[in-house]
Amino acid sequence: MTIEDEPWIPLPPADVSHIIRKWQDLPYANLSPAQKLDIFLPDEGEGPFPVILYIHGGGFGLGDKGDIPILTFLKGLERGYAVVSVNYRLSGEAIFPAGLQDIKAAIRWLRAYCKLYHFDGNQIAACGGSSGGNYAAMVCLTANVTTFNDLSLGNPEFPCNVQAAVDWFGPTDFLKMDEQLKENGFGPSNHDETDSPESKYLGAKLSDVPLKVELANPMTYVHKNMPPLLIQHGRLDAMVPIQQSIMFAEKLEKYVGHDRYEFDILEGAGHGDPLFETKENMERVFSFLDRYLK
Repeated sequence: MTIEDEPWIPLPPADVSHIIRKWQDLPYANLSPAQKLDIFLPDEGEGPFPVILYIHGGGFGLGDKGDIPILTFLKGLERGYAVVSVNYRLSGEAIFPAGLQDIKAAIRWLRAYCKLYHFDGNQIAACGGSSGGNYAAMVCLTANVTTFNDLSLGNPEFPCNVQAAVDWFGPTDFLKMDEQLKENGFGPSNHDETDSPESKYLGAKLSDVPLKVELANPMTYVHKNMPPLLIQHGRLDAMVPIQQSIMFAEKLEKYVGHDRYEFDILEGAGHGDPLFETKENMERVFSFLDRYLK
């Protein structure tokens, strides 16, 4: 079990003191104090750098852009990427789709200020784990869903699409999680409870709002022109069952094929497992990003 298996335990902050070029707590919108991001650039070069947009997890209601999991994706600096870590309104402040609208507003902000911060505004990938993985997949698939793009948050003249995405063990169909966990011999299965992270995210007990569950499910938006998506999930995930990503991959296989998605099962890995962060697996992730952003 890793520290991310217990989402109610606050994660320690990442030490980024070694990074020379960085800007922290920059507001990308002004509706909420949560709407801030951190920018990290490689030590050398003027770019423009392709961008890894890191979206933290935490059950849609916890976590912070500065938490220690960002360190794994900050390794992208060594490969010539700018890394941006984004905060968004959590479920205790505003329910779905507010967080997704925030992340899309952050993408528009990145494009608006790409010259100032040496970004390549045409090469952005959304990456995240757990609820951040759900967000990354949603950003990947819903560029043209106007409901999720609140232009009043700023920079309406810029698009909110991305060129690729990495979804680590993100939930897809919230309503099926309990039965799948039970099937796998894991528990307790309480995702449908009124106080579950997913119910708080949608603002109601899941079984009372099946249509809203469908709207928050990235599988709903699969389309043939979607950006490339890498999905990775641990076989022994006791929080977000492996079937969530298996179902996702099956739908992608049916409608778009392998040129639009890749799916890896990490045998022996649990939720937020260190196996995702190994040198070997991060080489796999960065090779995927290199293929589509460089």
